[in-house]
Amino acid sequence: MTMSKIRSMRGLLASSIGVTCAAALALPLTSPAAAARPASPASASTAFAGTASAGTAAGTEARGAADARGAADARGVADALRGGRAQDAAQAPGSTQSLPLAPLASRDRTLAPAAAEQGLPRRDVRHFSLVGVVWNDPDTVLHGSVQVRTRAVGADTWSGWQDLETHNDDAADPGTAERTSGRVHGATAPLWVGDSDGVEVRVRAEADRRTEDTARGSRTATASAPLPTGLRLELVDPGSSAPAPGTREAAPAAPRAVVPHDTAPTAEPGAGPDAERAAYQATLDADAANAGLAAPGATEIPELSRARTERELFSLRAGELTTQQRAKPYIGPRPRIVTRRGWGADEKLRERSFVYTKKVKAAFVHHTASGNGYSCAQAPSLIRGIYRYHVKSMGWRDIGYNFLVDKCGNIYEGRAGGVAKAVLGAHTLGFNTNSMGIAVLGSYGTTKPPAAAVKAVARLTAWKLGLYGANPKGKTYLKSGGGNLYPKGKKVRLNVISGHRDGFATECPGRKLYGKLGSTRTTAARYQGR
Repeated sequence: MTMSKIRSMRGLLASSIGVTCAAALALPLTSPAAAARPASPASASTAFAGTASAGTAAGTEARGAADARGAADARGVADALRGGRAQDAAQAPGSTQSLPLAPLASRDRTLAPAAAEQGLPRRDVRHFSLVGVVWNDPDTVLHGSVQVRTRAVGADTWSGWQDLETHNDDAADPGTAERTSGRVHGATAPLWVGDSDGVEVRVRAEADRRTEDTARGSRTATASAPLPTGLRLELVDPGSSAPAPGTREAAPAAPRAVVPHDTAPTAEPGAGPDAERAAYQATLDADAANAGLAAPGATEIPELSRARTERELFSLRAGELTTQQRAKPYIGPRPRIVTRRGWGADEKLRERSFVYTKKVKAAFVHHTASGNGYSCAQAPSLIRGIYRYHVKSMGWRDIGYNFLVDKCGNIYEGRAGGVAKAVLGAHTLGFNTNSMGIAVLGSYGTTKPPAAAVKAVARLTAWKLGLYGANPKGKTYLKSGGGNLYPKGKKVRLNVISGHRDGFATECPGRKLYGKLGSTRTTAARYQGR
């Protein structure tokens, strides 16, 4: 039987099941919106707020995807899902162009050859929307500056030079399987530039100038650490997904003729029936990880009232609640969360299995440092770009953050494994165990974060921390896995809601967003009923 016939039969089966189940799924299982909903970035397929147990991650360090597959089969929906969805058909895969940087003529004649600039002159390339620079060794710090300028598709003018944040501190903990896989690279933060087809980049080492006294008088000596080896420019096309309600994806501009260069497309998962089945199963696994919170194939997990959230808490974590939680469950109402399917995650990119930590004792707030030039309708594309950059360019097993929040206050599921579970992320080097990472899309060093985004962080932390009995205004102890602030093994007292800079020497989450964390703690505690 040909694949086209199989797909046709699957689609017919899914349609039949969908008609049969429509009435049941349309019953008022979701609660009315208690507040104005943020601008939706993606349409919601059928979703429900059931209270069936989704299982817990407490005490589990690692779990294969087989458990998630079993959950899907137990719900009797695997056959229905095989029919696919219109949204999936509307998706186009993304891609990554990887270009090696070359030495540039340095303007500073006093610099040693090892510190010479590297980069690429202006050139035409295939379409991309997100850009970053990577290098071989993840433990090497780039001491210097990285700047790019780009040309929008259909335009003749170029942007000014834009800085890329050179940190590499969003990462898996030292010694973990993810960190020691041999695939991980050092990298800048990615920058969102919108649909572009031209690029220029320059990387300059930081110069250290010192004045020395000699017999002939004083002279200025310049020294500089060498740039990291293996510098490459990564140009990410996030691909397309079904447009959000009330929006339309812009028609693609006519492609510009591209002169061939030594562009090396990043290797993609193989094609063929086996790869197709693996990709399909990975999608089922990601859906099943949220069993009990949303219907398989749902593009969002709906918000709940406080009363229904409390009932759900007893269902999800009945055997692990403390006496205090049973007497008075301090937990905020579950907020609306866009699922990975909702933002168009290509599940075949990530590693298949899910990895869990024991509990969630703290939340680290980040900014993505990817710029603020995105619209809320573009947020799913930006997240797909970050996901692809983390996995294909930086070598991680999945996107590093557990959740992401856009400027309109929409909350997105990040790393796969279940939004209610203690999924081990790669967000705060040294403190990923027993924590979660929340990234606000944008750069907030000098720009004030939108009130909607700050409120969304408070709502999310009130709910997720409440699942594990954590007080947003409280303190907790985490053991360092090793970093530039605390040595490995040291127990550190931290705010339950902390900024990235509290666990690692970095500017993240930016001065302006960090300044909002005090009010975020107070608001989250109020949502919990404290």
